[in-house]
Amino acid sequence: MAGFAPRVKAVLGPTNTGKTHLAMERLLAHASGIIGFPLRLLARENYDRMVAAKGARHVALITGEEKIVPPEARWFACTVEAMPLDRLVEFVAVDEIQLCADPDRGHVFTDRLLHARGLVETMFLGAETIRPLLQRLVPDAAVETRPRLSQLTYAGAAKLTRLPARSAIVAFSAGEVYAIAEMVRRRRGGCAVVMGRLSPRTRNAQVALYQAKEVDFLVATDAIGMGLNMDVDHVAFAGLSKFDGHRPRPLTAPEIAQIAGRAGRGMRDGTFGTTAHCPPLPEEAVRAVENHSFSALEQLCWRNADLDFSDIDALLASLSAPPPLPGLVRGNDASDVETLAALAREPEIRALADSRRRVGLLWESCQIPDFRKLADDTHTKLCARIFGHVVRDGALPTDWLAAQIAALARPEGDIDTLMQRLAGIRVWTYIAARADWVRESAHWQAQARDVEDLLSDALHERLISRFVDRRATHLLRRLDAAEADDLLAAVTRRGEVVVEGHPVGDVAGFSFHPDPQAAGEEKKLFLRAARRALRAEMPRRVMALQAAEDGAFALLADARIAWESVPVARLRRGRTPLRPHIEVLASEFLDGPQRERIRRRLQAFLDAAIRRDLAPLFAAAESRDPALRGPLHRLVEGLGLVPGAADDIPPALRGPLKALGVRAGRYALFMPAVLKPRAQAMRALLWAIQHGRRVPTLPAPGLVSIIAPADWPEEFADAMGWVAAGPVLLRLDIAERLAAELCWATRRRPVPLPAGLASRLSVRAEILPAVLRRLGMRVLPAAGLSPEIFGPPAPAMLAALRRRPVPPPGPAAAVPDSGPFAALAALRR
Repeated sequence: MAGFAPRVKAVLGPTNTGKTHLAMERLLAHASGIIGFPLRLLARENYDRMVAAKGARHVALITGEEKIVPPEARWFACTVEAMPLDRLVEFVAVDEIQLCADPDRGHVFTDRLLHARGLVETMFLGAETIRPLLQRLVPDAAVETRPRLSQLTYAGAAKLTRLPARSAIVAFSAGEVYAIAEMVRRRRGGCAVVMGRLSPRTRNAQVALYQAKEVDFLVATDAIGMGLNMDVDHVAFAGLSKFDGHRPRPLTAPEIAQIAGRAGRGMRDGTFGTTAHCPPLPEEAVRAVENHSFSALEQLCWRNADLDFSDIDALLASLSAPPPLPGLVRGNDASDVETLAALAREPEIRALADSRRRVGLLWESCQIPDFRKLADDTHTKLCARIFGHVVRDGALPTDWLAAQIAALARPEGDIDTLMQRLAGIRVWTYIAARADWVRESAHWQAQARDVEDLLSDALHERLISRFVDRRATHLLRRLDAAEADDLLAAVTRRGEVVVEGHPVGDVAGFSFHPDPQAAGEEKKLFLRAARRALRAEMPRRVMALQAAEDGAFALLADARIAWESVPVARLRRGRTPLRPHIEVLASEFLDGPQRERIRRRLQAFLDAAIRRDLAPLFAAAESRDPALRGPLHRLVEGLGLVPGAADDIPPALRGPLKALGVRAGRYALFMPAVLKPRAQAMRALLWAIQHGRRVPTLPAPGLVSIIAPADWPEEFADAMGWVAAGPVLLRLDIAERLAAELCWATRRRPVPLPAGLASRLSVRAEILPAVLRRLGMRVLPAAGLSPEIFGPPAPAMLAALRRRPVPPPGPAAAVPDSGPFAALAALRR
C-alpha cells in the first residue's frame, strides 16, 4: 500500500442523475465509510437504507440533534456539519457540494472539500457549476458528469385550479404556503405541506401522505429542492424571490433548476411553470433550466478551521482570518460567531474563559444551533448559561434540563405554535446529545426524541386537519373516473347523503344542503356528487309525497307548506282569497312534470285544510236562496266578515242570514263562528297571502281589548274583527253585544253607568268614556246622585248620542266570549 494515493472523484450533474444512489452503493461496498448530507432529513432517510442493508449494529447516525453510534458502527450517515472526520474510514462522500458557495453554510462544505478524505476513496456529489473551482482547489480529483435521466420542460403559467394532479406548488414564506394550501384544499381537495421548519418525522409523514396518493398536490417552500424524491410530475412556482435570512432577492437560475428538478424522477419526464400571481419565468432562465446550462461558480465561502483558543480575542481573530487561496471568500458571519462576539462583551464570561480548554468549551457552546430564531438575545443567554453550568458544575443541572424538555411536551396549539415548540426541542435534543455536558446523555436524548415525536405527530395531524379534505379528494377522483352508475351513493333515514362512504350533505324535502363547512369549489364538488346520488332518490320522494296522508303536511305561519316538517312550497295570491296559488320551492333535482305532481297533491291538502277550518263559511255559501247571493258572495270574499256592511242588509234578509249563522250587526256583516281561534288563524293567513303581506301576529285567545299592534297593516284589524274604540280595539262580538245592551238600556233616558263596565271591557276606568263614545254612548255627570249607588270613579249617567228606536237585545245579540284570534273591523257609524 506504500505510495498509494486515495482516489478523489467528483460526480456532477443536474437533479435526477442517480448521483446519491451511486455514492450509497460505493459507501456500502467499502469496509467502512462516512457520507455527509446537507439536511438532517436526508441523513435519517439514508441511515434507514443503510440499516436495511448492513444491520443496525453496524450503522451510525450523527446529526446535530441525533447521535446513534453503536460500538461496532462502520458506516456513518451524517449531516455535513456533524461528520466525524477524526475517524479513519475507507470511503468519504459529501452530497450537494455546490453548497460551498452558500454564504451561511458554505464554509463547512468548503472545509470538507479541502480536508475530508477517505483512506481509499473520496466522492463529492453536486452541480456542474462547481467544476472549475473544484478542479482548481482539488486538482487531483477526477470529474464525472452525469446527464439527467429524464427531460425537464417549461409548461408556462397555469391557474391553481388548472394545475395537473401530482403537482408541487412552491412558495417562499410560511404565509404564502398556508394561503395556497387553503386554496388548494377548497378547490382541489387538499395537499401535503413541506417546509424547512418541519421536523424530519413530520416532513416524512407529509411526503408519505402525498406518495400514497391521499392527496394529489404538494405545497412547499424551497425545502423540497434537496433530496426529497417524490412522484412529482409538475413543479409550479408561486413566486420567484425569497428572503435568504438577510434580505429579499430574486431566485438564481441554478436555484430554479434545483427546485424544478423535483419534477420527473427516474425515466419519467417532468414539467415546470408558474401559478397564482407569479410573473412568468424569464426566457433565459427557462433555457438554462431546460438545457442544464448555468454559469460556473466564481467563489466559494471559507472560514478558518485552524482556530486559536488561547483567549477569546485570539479566537475571534482567527475566525476572521482571510482566505488563503484564490476563489475563496469569507461568507456571512454565522450565528456561532455572532453569539461569541456578543458573549465576549460580558465580563463574567471573560472571567470564566480563562484557559484554552474553557475557550474551546465557550466556542462549542456558541455553536449550539439557533433553530428558534427569535430575533432577540434568548439564544445568546442560553449559550452563556450552558457554558457557565458546564464550567462551574461540570454538567448541566438535571432538574433544569428536565424542566426545559417537559415544558415543550405539549401537543396542543396551532401549526405555528407546534413548529415553534419543535424548534425549541431540537435545541435541547442537540444539547442532550453532548455526553460531556449532560449526565445520562442517552436517557435525555431519548426523552427529547420522544417529545419531538409527540410534537411531530401533533403537527402532522394539524396540517392534515387544516389542509386536507380526504372526502373531497376521493370524490374528485371517483367523479372524474367513474360512470354515474359506478358510484356508491345512498340517502340515510335522517336524510344524510353519502357518496362513496363520504357524507356530502343532507337532503331536506327536495333540496340538497351541502356540508355547511364546505365552500367555494368544495361546495360545487358536493353538489356534483349529490346530483348523481339523488337521481334515484328524488323520484322516490315525489312518489312518497303523492301517497302521503294529509297529516304529513302542515301550513306554516310564514305562508309555506311543509312535508314531514320540511318546507316544500310557498303560497302566493290566487284568483280568490279562498284558493291561493301553490308554488313548489325551487330545486334543481325536480323537472316540470314532477313539480306539477307535487303541486296537485299540495293543492288537495290546502283545499281540504281551508274547507275544514272555515266549514261554516262554505256551508253558508252553498245556500240556494237567490236573495242571499249578494251578501253571501261579499261574505266569502271577506273570509266570513265584511266590515260596516250590515246597514244595507234589508230586515227581510236578516232572518235567513241568521239561520245560516250570519249576523248583520252594527259594525259588520259577519259569522261569529269564523272568529274562533282555528278559523281566525286560517283567515289571517289567507288575508296576508291575498294582500302580499307577512302574516301578522294575532292576539292571544280570550282577550277582549288590545292596544293596536304597531306592525299590523292597515285594514287588518277591520278584517280580523277588531273594532276601533278610542285608544283601544274591542273584539267585534263583545262590541256588538255591549252596544246592543247599552242602546236598549238608554232607549228612553240616560241611565246610571253600570258598575264593573271597565273591568268587563278590560280597560282602565279613565279611558272608559272614550271607549263608550265610540260605541255610541256618552257619560254625563249625575249631580245629586249618591256615590254609594253609582260607584267609583265618579257619579255619572249614561246616555245615547242619538235617539232612535232600539230593538231589545235578543239571544242572537250575545255572541259567546269564545275564541282565540277574535278580531274585526272598526265601527263606522
